[in-house]
Amino acid sequence: MTVFDELKARGLLAQLTDEEEIKELVNAGKAVFYIGFDPTADSLHVGHFMALCLMKRLQMAGNKPIALLGGGTAMIGDPSGRTDLRTMMTKETIDHNCECFKKQMSRFIEFEDAGESTSSVEAGTLNLALTSRENGGNSKAIMVNNADWLRDLNYIEFIRDIGAHFSVNRMLTAECYKQRMEKGLSFLEFNYMIMQSYDFLCLYQKYGCNMQFGGDDQWSNMLGGTELIRRKLGKDAYAMTITLLLNSEGKKMGKTQKGAVWLDPNKTSPYEFYQYWRNVADADVLKCLRMLTFLPIEQIEAMDQWEGSQLNQAKEILAFELTKLVHGEEEAVKAQESARALFAGGGDSDNMPTCELEEGDFLNGTIDILGVLVKAGLNASRSEARRAVEQGGVTVGNEKVSDIKTAYTPEQLSGEGIVVRRGKKNYKRIVLKK
Repeated sequence: MTVFDELKARGLLAQLTDEEEIKELVNAGKAVFYIGFDPTADSLHVGHFMALCLMKRLQMAGNKPIALLGGGTAMIGDPSGRTDLRTMMTKETIDHNCECFKKQMSRFIEFEDAGESTSSVEAGTLNLALTSRENGGNSKAIMVNNADWLRDLNYIEFIRDIGAHFSVNRMLTAECYKQRMEKGLSFLEFNYMIMQSYDFLCLYQKYGCNMQFGGDDQWSNMLGGTELIRRKLGKDAYAMTITLLLNSEGKKMGKTQKGAVWLDPNKTSPYEFYQYWRNVADADVLKCLRMLTFLPIEQIEAMDQWEGSQLNQAKEILAFELTKLVHGEEEAVKAQESARALFAGGGDSDNMPTCELEEGDFLNGTIDILGVLVKAGLNASRSEARRAVEQGGVTVGNEKVSDIKTAYTPEQLSGEGIVVRRGKKNYKRIVLKK
């Protein structure tokens, strides 16, 4: 099976500008492709995860990835869906976020060393034959920041040189603008397609980048880039979108009640990351295995007939494989053992998400179960916690808590503490802060 056939079999392909050309380039290891990442935080999240997996798959086939960081656009901030201005980030913060991104990306793709020559892709080399396999097998990734060409733009020159190639009438019909048109599209947002298209042009000219990949919601912007290259240079470039990671209800995956599922272990612990995937719906587990793991497609297809407890086994496989990819095998083993111990009603809970209570949290020497649930973030309020207890949805250790007056002393929470569970999927280890 070729790499392109595997992408198709895994359900990753959405829209392509020229399937045959893309297929030929990707299978031959001749694609120099880029994917953009906006450094608005100091960690990547699950929303970036599938793009990283795609980069890894293509690099393994000899293609050369370019990770484009939006250091230029991050100086302004994306106003989409906001009623106020986004907090402005300093150059130092943006640069720090870029470094965090590169460190996380290095778990997935191999980058050139800082001192390693990149002569094969120096400015002005529009010879696309100088790629990956034909250039000594150099498929190592490079990281580029669009701040290099966006921060010092001369606006008048830019509009004359680039803006002249875009039709306003055509832009207004683009899918990426339709939702914003209903609420009011700002001129700043309207420029986004032009800026992203200009990124593609710059990468083509400087690095011989002949493809752009991204999420399916970026299709209109990506087409703008291929068209701009054609109009400005008379050259062909290609775009391909990958299927958005949606659950069976049509909602984007990678969100919890607490927010995004981060790839940084300090933001989302390996245990929490493991549990997120362990708890996906039955209808989503095989899709996630196909799209996100590197297990052989034949092994995944064999799971199609699995039912009942076998689906739980498939979820364990999914959670373990993805945690291993992001955090390493050692952390994946720890997370799996802790999860199994919890469902078994005991065992090692060291790697579980933990809530530390202080002496001030105890009233007259105790804290009741409602207070524990709220402090742990398992319930938003005491009234919500009361309902959970009264409905039989709270257990401590192996015992169901039915009395809302159940209370605990600091001594009971010292050492290993207690494991409190609300429902089947939400739990915390509660300990006394030392």
